[in-house]
Amino acid sequence: MNYPVSLFAIGLLAGLPFIASADNLTAAYSEDGRYFTDDDVPTYNIAEDGTVDWLTFSGFRRYHAECHVCHGPDGEGSSYAPALKNSAVDMDYYDFVDVVTNGREKVSASEQSVMPGFGENPNVMCYLDDIYVYLKAHGSEAIPRGRPPKKEAKSDVIREDEDACMG
Repeated sequence: MNYPVSLFAIGLLAGLPFIASADNLTAAYSEDGRYFTDDDVPTYNIAEDGTVDWLTFSGFRRYHAECHVCHGPDGEGSSYAPALKNSAVDMDYYDFVDVVTNGREKVSASEQSVMPGFGENPNVMCYLDDIYVYLKAHGSEAIPRGRPPKKEAKSDVIREDEDACMG
């Protein structure tokens, strides 16, 4: 079964409303509970009171269900695999998506690491933007380690998209 690499990062319409709030320094606009940069890349939204957007909260949950075994709690890294919180900040979004989808192998005289591809895993692919957004928020130090205590409600569109992707 093929899963969408990103539910909304590609093919967004121009002219969406821009967000102009002091508590949101990274998102240029939002659509149906999702936040995006000027380049249409998914991003986080953290309110002044610490409330995180739904994708950031969902990303925390999905990351800890699928990724933390190798990459450590909160994307901090481990002796086995690198800190993904840094990867989400340092890597281009599309490179991040490619590595998670297809995997990667690095072999040198001092290093050998293998990241398996998760392109056939709906628990990763249906929530890839969520995982990326969570790691980006934590890697940017917009949120601390641990489960975000407050979250926005899940929009009906996000719920419908999840149901459709998980089949």
